[in-house]
Amino acid sequence: MIHELVIAFMLGLIGGVIPGPVITAVFTEILQSGFPRSMRIIFIALVAETIVAVICLVILDSLDFNEAFFRGLSLVGAVILIWISISIWKVRSMDTGEKVHFSIWKIVLMILSNGVLWTYWITICIPKAILLSDQLTMGAYIFMGLVQLGWLLSTILMAFLFSRFRTILSRPKVIPFIFKIFAGAFAYFALDMVYKSFIFFFR
Repeated sequence: MIHELVIAFMLGLIGGVIPGPVITAVFTEILQSGFPRSMRIIFIALVAETIVAVICLVILDSLDFNEAFFRGLSLVGAVILIWISISIWKVRSMDTGEKVHFSIWKIVLMILSNGVLWTYWITICIPKAILLSDQLTMGAYIFMGLVQLGWLLSTILMAFLFSRFRTILSRPKVIPFIFKIFAGAFAYFALDMVYKSFIFFFR
């Protein structure tokens, strides 16, 4: 059980630093208006992503699927994690994009229209969260909360580091090294999911 809680937090930590719409918007806002203004984007994104997570959790939990369904779904999630891991492994730089004004609705729509985010929750986080609920009261929501906490902390940390050490972090040799570490962590999570599903189906 402790292992699953640690994985939840780690999934959030790594998810918060993956190059994508949110981190790109945050870095762009730092360049345009400074670190304090970027916090607005982070917290709006947190609320929007939490809505996505709750919707996914409530729908899948209400359908009352058995454990075999979620173990099978976890295999799909493992494949997606490997795909993400390979994508992260290839990261060479971070593109901060063009100057733009990030309104609340623009941020929310950016989050809600992110198909990768929905897939990430439905195939990776939610199955593990629901399985944890069999071991711990309110386990699914605790799992979800830890993922979001990890995401919030790592996103704020990335924003702060980018604002303070932009020149260093932008060096061609540094970015690939950092993201190879993240890629390796995601690959580990994928193998862990495959192993546990394999044990369930063939024990």
